[in-house]
Amino acid sequence: MAITTAASRLGTAAFSETSIVELRPNATREDIDNVIRAVYRQVLGNIHVMKSERLVGDESLLRNGKLTVQNFVRQVAKSDLYKTKFFYNNFQNRTIELNYKHLLGRAPYDESEIIYHLDLYQNQGYNADIDSYIDSVEYQQNFGENIVPYYRDLETTGVGQRTVGFTRLFKLYRGYSSSDTALSTAGAPRLATELGRNSVTAIVAPGGSGAGYQASAKGVTSTSTFGGVINSGREARLYRLEVTGLFGAGYPSTRRVNQEFIVPYDQLTNQYQRILRQGGKIASVTPL
Repeated sequence: MAITTAASRLGTAAFSETSIVELRPNATREDIDNVIRAVYRQVLGNIHVMKSERLVGDESLLRNGKLTVQNFVRQVAKSDLYKTKFFYNNFQNRTIELNYKHLLGRAPYDESEIIYHLDLYQNQGYNADIDSYIDSVEYQQNFGENIVPYYRDLETTGVGQRTVGFTRLFKLYRGYSSSDTALSTAGAPRLATELGRNSVTAIVAPGGSGAGYQASAKGVTSTSTFGGVINSGREARLYRLEVTGLFGAGYPSTRRVNQEFIVPYDQLTNQYQRILRQGGKIASVTPL
């Protein structure tokens, strides 16, 4: 059954036609090989893995029943290969977006999830952050110990999902033939502005007219949320603040980059004061 009637145009047909990959008791060598390939494809964002890059020791432990699929996923996500592809050369928000995609099969649902992982990375380090995805209740409920993670939000089931997940996943997923290192803006976050505004943008098909979402400029991430009903008055008008030198809670100490805030008019004064307390300087204020 197709995920949507536009499955072939959106690049999801391959997932419609593929069963969930699970390591079952008494699995054959071919079954285990299939699991290993599926883990590499999912966790490494569909990149080509050379023989010299494979985690041979962990593959052996999986084959011998001494490692679950869940822990094999963990080892791949903590490997130097994963860090080289998705951590060292990416901005932190982009890394978090990809961790959600690779390990939980979805896009971040709101900005609080980004902030949570920024704090966790800063206070406990990379490995603890990876563990937080894989040891989560969400992971256990959807994949358990022996199912390879997959893109859950490509098909809406309503179980532990949010409607925005389907649309946002297409900002991170650009078709089965694409990889997470092949896109021109691979190091920049794709959901920063959308999460900051608590909004959703339209799906653009891979390779189609207008394909290729416009990601935030490199070094710019959205770090504010707001609620309430937006009206047409001046008090509800949104402004984009570009800030330099920000260094405070919620940001890794090793990442001092420009930040972007989307702020309603009536919160500008409070936001100015917060930025100044964290040592930041406001580079520009632009109405949206």
